[in-house]
Amino acid sequence: MSGELEKIRVVREELNAVSPSFCLAKWKQVTIHLQNGQTHSCHHPGTHKSPIEEIRKNPSALHNTQYKKEQRKLMLEGKRPKECQYCWNVEDLPGDHVSDRAMKSSEPWAYDDFQEVASMPWDYDVKPTYVELSFSNVCNFKCAYCSPVHSSRWVEEIETHGAYDTSGKFNNLEYFKEQKKMPIHHKEYNPYVEAFWKWLPDIYPTLKVLRLTGGEPLLDDNVYRILQWIEDNPRPDLEFSINTNGCVPDKVYDKFLAQLKKLVEAKKIGKVQIFTSVDTAEKQAEWIRTGLDYEKWLANMDRILAEIPTVKVVIMCTMNLLSITNFKRLLIDVAHLKYKHYIKGVRHMPIIIDIATLRWPAQLNAAILPADYADWLLPSLDYMKRMEEGKNNNPYYLGFFDLEISKLERFIEHVRTGVHEAEKIDIDNAHRDFYVHVTTHDRRRGTNFLETFPELETFYRMCESKWKAKFENA
Repeated sequence: MSGELEKIRVVREELNAVSPSFCLAKWKQVTIHLQNGQTHSCHHPGTHKSPIEEIRKNPSALHNTQYKKEQRKLMLEGKRPKECQYCWNVEDLPGDHVSDRAMKSSEPWAYDDFQEVASMPWDYDVKPTYVELSFSNVCNFKCAYCSPVHSSRWVEEIETHGAYDTSGKFNNLEYFKEQKKMPIHHKEYNPYVEAFWKWLPDIYPTLKVLRLTGGEPLLDDNVYRILQWIEDNPRPDLEFSINTNGCVPDKVYDKFLAQLKKLVEAKKIGKVQIFTSVDTAEKQAEWIRTGLDYEKWLANMDRILAEIPTVKVVIMCTMNLLSITNFKRLLIDVAHLKYKHYIKGVRHMPIIIDIATLRWPAQLNAAILPADYADWLLPSLDYMKRMEEGKNNNPYYLGFFDLEISKLERFIEHVRTGVHEAEKIDIDNAHRDFYVHVTTHDRRRGTNFLETFPELETFYRMCESKWKAKFENA
């Protein structure tokens, strides 16, 4: 993987030759939340609704909505769609940081169709090559920054206790109803799920990546229907990916592993990737992700790497202000698995860490921290560089890759730079909301923030004082 960053920079120049805002992900990638009919291309922009009348006539509207076509038109004209602000923020940072626009466009599922996409009409109904979908919001977790859209446990909490009393009423069910984002209950009829099963035969032959997410997909019967579909319609060239929190009941994990292993051994499926999410390590990770047992998660990742020698695990690390103080511990655990499960000639990259920056809710965005909190991550960055593959006596493919290191570097820059103007975050308001968020979390879930994150007590007290001052001055 050495030199991967330079290859991506070359692709960036090719994209810019079409237009300085051109991104193949807007055409070739789609995430579809079938539980509420929402869709987006690339995970950074907010979702929007696939009109029900459109999908009944044309299931392709699960991806090719009129709104999305208009964003493609803007890109071809060299204009920056507002929904892609995450990448514009990265591209506008000091230095030569590479945004996800270039990273995603350099992936084979996108780059292989570069010329075709660049020359097609902006309103063409595209067959995506990377499809990510969730069938329902059924989940056994309720992560601190997640929402009822993706977690049935969040729905239960808000129905019982109400929204958090932040300025934006965090996870207010009325808001999701107004935005038409409330999930259809998994036991009820769902026209979007029906449309997907009608559309699948059309896109399946040319799909390059099929990725299942949730909720927790291992708890949804449709996932096993997909695995059966692949069993009946083998695609040895199809890359199959699935998200899992890695902490489902043992009998569920056993069932999934057995079915997946059968497909792999029969060569009815191609490359397999397991996507899983943790944002730091140990008790801090468990505070962020209610339902997580960090040691069980680590053991389950170890187990799947051992039982399926060709599988690759990708840790989706949504870096937020709670990730900072114990991040090196996660890196040490990841490095151990890299070395343990490297198989020469078979699996060069058993596990990687993919760092993304959390933007919302604002109260957990690391940019609201004082800039010197970025220093907490310098030992982590130093560790990654000492463990860089191909350097410091580390063989190639063992250790951390340049892309992994680059993403931590840009997150550190995110903390140092602070809130980007385009995000329009009221810092004082975000600080007050942080205090409300963590105290509500502690009260409802029996946790203790200050015992879990003692290094953040000074920041916590500052936020607490701002919250108190608001009422004293009212």
